[in-house]
Formats: sequence, structure tokens, C-alpha cells
Amino acid sequence: MQIEPLQMTPVSMHAESHLGETQEPPVVKSFGEYLGDALGNVNALEKESERLKAALAAGQVEDISQVVVAAEKADIAVQLTLQVRNRAVEAYQEIMRMQV
Repeated sequence: MQIEPLQMTPVSMHAESHLGETQEPPVVKSFGEYLGDALGNVNALEKESERLKAALAAGQVEDISQVVVAAEKADIAVQLTLQVRNRAVEAYQEIMRMQV
């Protein structure tokens, strides 16, 4: 029994090649764009947490677990962001200490 190796081609490329369409090159984001998107996501989590806290204070939320989960998500996202920032600053400082 002969086993053929699998060819790993993305489905979208495979489907387009049969249709005769040209494939667009993948969109490449810069580091700044990725960083901006990540900070935007953290900000959105913080805003959602604040909105749910205000709704809870106004008596509009019946399930307090939603508020707690949103607050924890926002807190974890902020902690992660701070740790990434700290590591980036440490890496920058280490590079600046290198002698050329």
C-alpha cells in the first residue's frame, strides 16, 4: 500500500486556481498597525467593562457574572499590555547598553 504525502495548500488559493482568478497578495501590516490594533482592543474591553459597571449601578444588569467577567477580561488585557511594554522597554535598554 502506497501512502501519498499531503500537499498543504490553502483552500482559498486552491479554489481560485480552478476559477482562473488572480490571487491578490496578502496584506502585510506594520508593527505599528498591529500595536495600534492591540491597544484598540484593550481600550474596547475597558470601555465595555465601564459600560457594564455603570449599567449594574443603574440596576439594568440582572446577571452580575457578566460584569465580573468583563472586568476581569479588561484587567487581564491591561496587565498583559503593561508586561509587553515592560519587556519592550527592557529590550530597548539592553540594546542601548551594548557596546559597538
